[in-house]
Amino acid sequence: MSILLIEAFYGGSHKQLVDLLQEEVEECVLYTLPAKKWHWRARTAALYFMQNVPANANYRILFASSVLNLTELIALRPDLGKLKKVLYFHENQLAYPVQKCQERDFQYGYNQILSCLVADIVVFNSAFNMESFLTSIGKFMKLIPDHRPKDLEKIIRPKCRVLYFPIRFPDVSREHDKDPENFFKVLLKLKEKELHFHVSVLGETFTDVPDIFSEAKKALGSSVLHWGYLPSKDDYFQALCMADVVISTAKHEFFGVAMLEAVYCGCYPLCPKALVYPEIFPAEYLYSTPEQLLKRLQNFCKRPDIVRKHLYKGEMAQFSWAALRGKFRSLLTTEPREDL
Repeated sequence: MSILLIEAFYGGSHKQLVDLLQEEVEECVLYTLPAKKWHWRARTAALYFMQNVPANANYRILFASSVLNLTELIALRPDLGKLKKVLYFHENQLAYPVQKCQERDFQYGYNQILSCLVADIVVFNSAFNMESFLTSIGKFMKLIPDHRPKDLEKIIRPKCRVLYFPIRFPDVSREHDKDPENFFKVLLKLKEKELHFHVSVLGETFTDVPDIFSEAKKALGSSVLHWGYLPSKDDYFQALCMADVVISTAKHEFFGVAMLEAVYCGCYPLCPKALVYPEIFPAEYLYSTPEQLLKRLQNFCKRPDIVRKHLYKGEMAQFSWAALRGKFRSLLTTEPREDL
């Protein structure tokens, strides 16, 4: 095995990516930690992998997501420092919203900056993700009270590139941070207006679930079609194929795999006119305020034929594994630096 894949948060899109790479790229070996307690993974995963990744003289490439403190791992395992090190950003902590800024939160963004400094190539899943990270470094480092390092953006930027998250689209035929409060407020207003609709709320359930979810499920009542995690990918895609509209009310999003999967399955997307969405979706699918979202959904409830007959006007192929396969293979086949 010449490619070492390390994922400190093995769930969601993080799992989807490394599973795809292991399946589609030859000579990969994968080491993971479960997708639980993100903050602890960011703090301690390097020590775990130091002990649990066996030494192997055949390794040539190290690929890891930015949850891992790559700097710590390289310091603990000098043998891995000799590899070509690729760091992949699904999200970044410099642009990630926190409910209450505390001094300890500085460490997460700081770790990602350090990891970029020791990586050979830094890959982001969108231009929004890359620019929001790089342009925030200077301001972020000003949180240090004195003796601040300088010019880190200039050092890191030349290593950076954008490589969209590769989606293996299904073979289908048409049949807190995501702001659930605003999402459900809009749906409950539709309910108050006695407009007819059904809703599916799909996704993994983690330890802390906002109260709005249970309250909304009860209030929406018979309008709920599906609720919660569908373990079968086929069932998940079938639920998407049954839907007409897919909605995002995200307060942060660095790519949006689920939205693109839904659009591929025939859904009409409605997304905030912010974050990564203008990079991914044409303007007609973007809204600026909750009021605009409500107005469009009211119209769709009254005239469902508008969305059922609609042909999506954006480009989907560029996000497919078929289109991105070559770039990822190239990323994972370059020889390590000779001077190390």
